[in-house]
Amino acid sequence: MSIKLIAVDMDGTFLNDDKAYDKARFLEQYAELKARDIRFVVASGNQFYQLVHYFPEIQQEIAFVAENGAYVVDAGEEIHCGEFAKEHVARILEVLAEVQDINLVVCGKNSAYAHVSMSEAIVEKMSNHYRRLKKVEDFSTVEDIIFKFSLNVPNDAIPALLKKLADEVGDISQPVGSGFGFIDLIIPGLHKANGLSLLQARWGIKDQHVVAVGDSDNDIEMLRHAGFGFAMANASPTVASVADYRTESNNQQGALNVIARVLDGKSPF
Repeated sequence: MSIKLIAVDMDGTFLNDDKAYDKARFLEQYAELKARDIRFVVASGNQFYQLVHYFPEIQQEIAFVAENGAYVVDAGEEIHCGEFAKEHVARILEVLAEVQDINLVVCGKNSAYAHVSMSEAIVEKMSNHYRRLKKVEDFSTVEDIIFKFSLNVPNDAIPALLKKLADEVGDISQPVGSGFGFIDLIIPGLHKANGLSLLQARWGIKDQHVVAVGDSDNDIEMLRHAGFGFAMANASPTVASVADYRTESNNQQGALNVIARVLDGKSPF
């Protein structure tokens, strides 16, 4: 099978637990991917500005499906930017204001926003996902294109909160678990698979020629969409159940191992 696109999630997939990857190995692989005209796509829930800093050498060459699919950029060119209607933003903020013990980040095109009350310890934790993060006194005063809400909550509270959000704002947003104690509220239909579809249409690539690698529930649509969906060894049970293939954990370079299998023509390629 001729592979023409490889898409990888970042946290828990491409990155190890120290938020790093084997750059020398990957850049050697990337040079070979480029020579074979195989596209490389970063598909993550993280902010675009956070993602590009991981790839300073090639950020103007590769594509990014950022913010769980809300913001798509190819070789430095904006391809798609989703936007919640202002009345939907207001309604979601009203519901979230009633939820206890959450750390909320409102995600916009120009920046992400946290309330001034957020502790510096939590801000530092959020900086792993949001390179641009501003504190504001009132979310309703933010002037930006808003395309995602990110909630950091205790892991044991996630199932109940997902149900609550689905019941109360599921008609205007899609709640999805992003792993590591995070829930994202995304624009319905603007998931990672949709972002990949936009890029595939641009490049003329069919689904059966796509490889996707992920670990968390926000990767499910992407793994189902791709002709070859790989779940990490550290993937959630749901992800493992929907992916047709497996690879090693994020701390064992599982994503880079998939790329190596593509380049070497090893099973299932």
